Amino acid sequence: MPRPVALVTGPTSGLGAGYARRYARDGYNLVLVARNVDRLEDLAAELRAANGIDVEVLPADLTAADDRARVADRLTAGVQVLVNNAGFGTSGEFWTTDPVLLQAQLDVNVTAVMHLTRAALPAMLAAGSGTVINIASVAGLVSGRGSTYSASKAWVVSFSEGLANGLAGTGVSIHAVCPGFVHTEFHERAGMDMKSIPGFMWLDVDDVVAESLADAAKGKVVIVPGLQYKALTTGSRLIPRGLVRALTKGFGNGRDRT
Repeated sequence: MPRPVALVTGPTSGLGAGYARRYARDGYNLVLVARNVDRLEDLAAELRAANGIDVEVLPADLTAADDRARVADRLTAGVQVLVNNAGFGTSGEFWTTDPVLLQAQLDVNVTAVMHLTRAALPAMLAAGSGTVINIASVAGLVSGRGSTYSASKAWVVSFSEGLANGLAGTGVSIHAVCPGFVHTEFHERAGMDMKSIPGFMWLDVDDVVAESLADAAKGKVVIVPGLQYKALTTGSRLIPRGLVRALTKGFGNGRDRT
């Protein structure tokens, strides 16, 4: 019997690497999508050696329409799992940030998620089974954390919830995972100073992956890993949005990020 296949975008570090390693341990063959070919090849070699699986390396820059189309073509051939993990944030103020960079952020965080999900679903629906994991963020649920990044992640949540309703009863599920601060390269790459964030607010990659997949297996659509973030997001729904913005600005510094 052939192994199931999981395609993971942005797998060379952080949460993407965590999902890739978890699906490899679970016996899935993998398709790994990222820009950095050397890091892709290193991860592929590690996963092949450790798990005896097939790993396909698919270099692609998801800000580029032609590269998104190549990944979409691979998805139309059929996978059992799609993990839309690739995404990025930037530091600086919205009104001084290069519009080209802002558009690139939306191309990865929004456009790629939409196009790749659209490409993956027909084969999943024909098979009567499949899973789409979209990595959103607590920033998409709680206002006051910048602008473009938060809006892009709010879109991922709404997109996933809407599709989940449409996919009900098909055997195909879609989930929006909304982590808070995770020990990854994300904030360093974005140039964000995170020294003010207390230690208890940080999550580990393996914990986020394990909790999110356990919740997905239970049928949860919007998944918030970590008790501290469950409390935060639940509380934010119970108080006025203006107060939420004030609290998040004071706690996490709503300035100096797009």
